[in-house]
Amino acid sequence: MTSLPPVAVVGPILVIGTGLIGTSIALALTRAGVDVLLDDVDSDQLTLAVNMGAGQVVGVKRSQTPNPTIVVVAVPPRFAAEVIAQASKDFPTATITDVTSVKSGILKQAIAFGADESRLVGGHPMAGREVSGAVGARKDLFDDRLWIVSPCHETGALHHQNVNNLAITCGAVPIDMSPQEHDEAVALVSHAPQVISSALAAQLLPAHAKHIAVAGQGLRDMTRIAASDSSLWVDILTENAGPVSEVISGVVRELQEVLHALQELAGGDQDHEEIIDATLKAGVKGRARIPGRHGNIEAPFIEVAVLIEDKPGELARLFVAAGDAGVNLEDVRIEHVLGKPSGLVELSVKPDVTDALIQALSVRGFDVRGTG
Repeated sequence: MTSLPPVAVVGPILVIGTGLIGTSIALALTRAGVDVLLDDVDSDQLTLAVNMGAGQVVGVKRSQTPNPTIVVVAVPPRFAAEVIAQASKDFPTATITDVTSVKSGILKQAIAFGADESRLVGGHPMAGREVSGAVGARKDLFDDRLWIVSPCHETGALHHQNVNNLAITCGAVPIDMSPQEHDEAVALVSHAPQVISSALAAQLLPAHAKHIAVAGQGLRDMTRIAASDSSLWVDILTENAGPVSEVISGVVRELQEVLHALQELAGGDQDHEEIIDATLKAGVKGRARIPGRHGNIEAPFIEVAVLIEDKPGELARLFVAAGDAGVNLEDVRIEHVLGKPSGLVELSVKPDVTDALIQALSVRGFDVRGTG
């Protein structure tokens, strides 16, 4: 049985905005037994969130609402500053936080609109899904995920701690960053990747269907986030345009060098291979800097490829076989074989258990295709 996160906050907590993130926060809080109030201008989303068990609707009049200890503003970036400021005025003792993925500009605008800086703490849970709205919300969305906490210059210690506690109660791991540092970080690890993924996926529009049919896991991995809500991302990119443009400029410079080298190679000039090789090697080194599980440097794993039938129970049987052999699976990737009722499963394991896994799977009749 999975243990639940500790309860570190006292309710009621008001969540304004019942989209994916807001409803997921509310569900995580109700899971912990915290009283949650919900508010949203979209009555359909609000009703859905209530029906999902995320909390109760806030009173029509603010004076009828129990004083919340924390107000979580979970509205789109273009509305966030005004909603933060209004919440600060409506609830003069509450900690005010937000969950937008841009911090500097929104917090400054909120203060300019009258938000009490001493009670204002920026927040950004580093979790999400490609689906939007309350329908995609999950109570475990933030479990073991980072939650960036960005206090303002005048933020009081109590309010800072309240937002840390909020993250902990939702199952997340809080980490402090200044608003500017936050915006630069997410430009690199989230915002620029979204643009690059979308630009790559856009190349599929004019492509021949037969060419797309042979797509492998690499293309699927790189374009997964291209399915995200475009209107939300326009807001995000508009608010964080400076840092994102810096990252994309670096990518464009790198691609321009590779493009020139490829054009020369296509013309028969073989003296440009080293440029391509340098970019690929730099990519390997950069990829190695991404933290692995639990924030540690990612250890080298061996991938064991197994071909299984595409039918109910086969994947479960595969996992049971690995578990019975005492092998911990570090990662799992599944690629369905085009036109065949089968799938290729890649099991990532530590090198010292590779032989034991292969033997255990072979004994149970699995078609082990090799390692890589």
